[in-house]
Amino acid sequence: MQNFFLSIAKMMFAQIVSVFGIFLVFGFILSRIQAFIVRNYQRSVGWRGVLWTAWLGTPVHEYSHELVALIFGHRITEVVLFAPDPKTGELGYVSHSYNRHSLYQNIGNFFIGLAPLIIGPILLTLMLYFLVPRGGEAFSHLVIDPSSWTTSWQSVKNFLLILFSPADLLSFRFWLVLYLSFCIASHLAPSRSDLHGAWAGGSLIIVCLFLVDALAFLLNWNISQYIIGFSSVLAGLAAIYVYVLLIDIFHFLLSWLIFRLFRRK
Repeated sequence: MQNFFLSIAKMMFAQIVSVFGIFLVFGFILSRIQAFIVRNYQRSVGWRGVLWTAWLGTPVHEYSHELVALIFGHRITEVVLFAPDPKTGELGYVSHSYNRHSLYQNIGNFFIGLAPLIIGPILLTLMLYFLVPRGGEAFSHLVIDPSSWTTSWQSVKNFLLILFSPADLLSFRFWLVLYLSFCIASHLAPSRSDLHGAWAGGSLIIVCLFLVDALAFLLNWNISQYIIGFSSVLAGLAAIYVYVLLIDIFHFLLSWLIFRLFRRK
């Protein structure tokens, strides 16, 4: 019996990491960086310092929640795409309700909570591909191999080098996309309430995955290869997440410089 549960636990760990690991890891990193950015603004130019990116980043963030909520059959009760509130620090929100007896809608809470980490990168991908002068060429060189970190990293590096080609620095479209990327990337991280909703759905996913894996183990079916194989589809997002991470790191350094120059006594 101990062997049974140990085998199931190993299978589940590999499946969860391969499919959801990229969202969880980058979501955590981005949350920490963006928290530091907000704190730097609050201690220097004030809370409104975030508005130069929030005017676009927040509506994208909230619309992501709304879109995924609709996909999972939730009822949208209120949508506020952008309404900065200096007292609460809230920039916008989406209120929704769902049938608590529906497994599909309950599981949907996980994807709704992490929706900006899915929809935001898709939007960035479209922008980079169609608006950056050499965007199409950059993506054509992007080949992510989950089995080889070295090959994948080299591919991502080539992708970024083509995107930020010195020849494109004089292009207006390049700087426009870079600024819009700043706006979107700076507001992708899930909020505390987002994570709370995601955990409710995530716990159900874990229970369902355990039952499926247990049945597969008893029937000697190897479903891990299909679930883990799906990670190759998501692997392409890694390059966009690296792009987002670089933008957020630069934004953090900029906010830190502003803090050093204009910090309040």
